[in-house]
Amino acid sequence: MTAQVVVEKKKLENPPLELHYLGDRVLRQPAKRVAKVDQSIRQLAQEMLQTMYSADGIGLAAPQVGVNKQVIVIDCEPDKPEQHPLVLINPVIKRFGRALCDAQEGCLSIPGVYLDVTRPDEVEVAYKDENGRPQTLKATGLLSRAIQHEMDHLNGVMFVDRVQNGLVLAQELKKHGFSAQAVKPFTE
Repeated sequence: MTAQVVVEKKKLENPPLELHYLGDRVLRQPAKRVAKVDQSIRQLAQEMLQTMYSADGIGLAAPQVGVNKQVIVIDCEPDKPEQHPLVLINPVIKRFGRALCDAQEGCLSIPGVYLDVTRPDEVEVAYKDENGRPQTLKATGLLSRAIQHEMDHLNGVMFVDRVQNGLVLAQELKKHGFSAQAVKPFTE
């Protein structure tokens, strides 16, 4: 069985789903596990990918489009049509690498804001694919960061919650019309 979620990697004038933005309550609710991977979940993943490509993103979590389900889509190479996107359903991080890495992150739910976030450089994640089959993936670099960023959304955490420099964070948010009050500093 091959991947059943195939979309053209292009911008749509009217993407099928609406993005929600920092300050919206839906982004702060923990997502529910998907009980059964069926056509409706594949349809959701397809529409999420179309919405993500339309917004020039490389990752999108279902809560960002107002759907309270543990579904994320990722494509770190949106310019390569031959590269298939990842669909992760009910993802669980099994292992974090020891090395930490600082890198700039952005988010489709906080357009224009890009700030440094420290995360483990490597993760091992278990998930179900779009056919409902269990998979395990070891990821490093950008893919690892994208997986952690999107999985945070499934727990109601946003990347700005992890930003250490509060002054820069407040300035950037204000500059782009977002309230620093919407940030919930993350503590492990």
